[in-house]
Amino acid sequence: MKRNDRMAATTQPDRPGAQPVRTLVYLASTYPTLSMTFVLREVLALRELGFRIETASINPPDRPAKRLTPAEAAEARRTYCVKRHGAAGAAVAHLKTLTTNFAGYWRGLANAFALAGLDLHRLFLNLMYWTEALMVGQWMKRQGLRHLHVHLASQAASVGLFVRAVFGLGYSLTVHGPDEFYDAERQMLAQKIEAAGFLCCISSFTRSQLMKLSPCEQWSKFVVLPLGVDPEIFAQRPRQTTDGAFEILCVGRLIPAKGQHILIDALDRLVQIERLAQQGRRVRLRLVGGGPDEASLREHAARCAARECIVFEGAINQDRIREFYAAADAFCLPSFAEGLPVALMEAMAMELPCVATHIAGVPELIRDGVDGLLVPPSDAEALAKALARLMDDAELRRKIARNGRARVVADYDLRRSVARLAGIFTERVKG
Repeated sequence: MKRNDRMAATTQPDRPGAQPVRTLVYLASTYPTLSMTFVLREVLALRELGFRIETASINPPDRPAKRLTPAEAAEARRTYCVKRHGAAGAAVAHLKTLTTNFAGYWRGLANAFALAGLDLHRLFLNLMYWTEALMVGQWMKRQGLRHLHVHLASQAASVGLFVRAVFGLGYSLTVHGPDEFYDAERQMLAQKIEAAGFLCCISSFTRSQLMKLSPCEQWSKFVVLPLGVDPEIFAQRPRQTTDGAFEILCVGRLIPAKGQHILIDALDRLVQIERLAQQGRRVRLRLVGGGPDEASLREHAARCAARECIVFEGAINQDRIREFYAAADAFCLPSFAEGLPVALMEAMAMELPCVATHIAGVPELIRDGVDGLLVPPSDAEALAKALARLMDDAELRRKIARNGRARVVADYDLRRSVARLAGIFTERVKG
């Protein structure tokens, strides 16, 4: 049985004499979803360690059931989905909470008004979060669940904040950033920090931003715990035979923060300035991902001299993504804003030489010139020069590819990361 299938089938191993199994809920805005496959991997790995992890999602999966991987389909079937219960489910949750937890019901409603101030749009959102929290909280009570954990300190974490206020259940977060930091007040980040029993920060940069937003008395709650990938699954493979073009791969949602427009400019500059055609050399950029920027990126690509070199692959399931890593010669993520990208870890684990931007937590993963190349964000010229260096210097590619995998194996191995997380849950989650 493959590792992923084995992990998907494992819920609570028979462990005679083991410590009591820790039980908790993972809540997400959408689960499963392509943009947060790391959550699914973490859930499955925790179950493999003997935890009982139940999952809840505000929205249904981001793809139809027939397009989910087997592991995703199994998760979707066992996940409590709030919106699938509709208005009737919301009405039942309101009535049940009002009659069995009168004080908590009104406490949550008062918080919704207090946190909105005079902003009617925020009040509307808070009332939605409060209602969803009633549904999640009642489901947790029926299941005997006492602790809620949320990745990202945004919408799902807002629902979790109200679950905590109404039902007094345990509440913790894994904070990524940077989106939550740009509008910390609207995201109620200070209130989430205060309500949480502990917060896992995926980088030291993330922790620093939480420190900036909270009094020092709260800082003991912050634990730096990077995400990870499985280096056995994302293992080095011989580069697949191609048509001789130097292939650059970019994996990520097509959104402004990922900076793919700059990458297209850099490729155009690379093709024109380096005059690759006259040298008999070819380059190709493969963009894997979908999102709201797709139309503008396609228009941008159609206008540039390198238009024949750019391929849009759309969103790709995790069961196929390694094929794209194996076919590439280099990986590039030209982001303007990031937490600590798992896609970079995957590429590095597969011994792809990587180029990324010197932002947020990325320099904690990539040391410039050692594990990869870092360039300033928004600088198409610097990005083109870095890609040209990789094209021209096979020894540099080999060196940073080897170092990149070694870096991931040493510091970003999923099993060690989850083992540390399991220790935190064991120590800090009650019941």
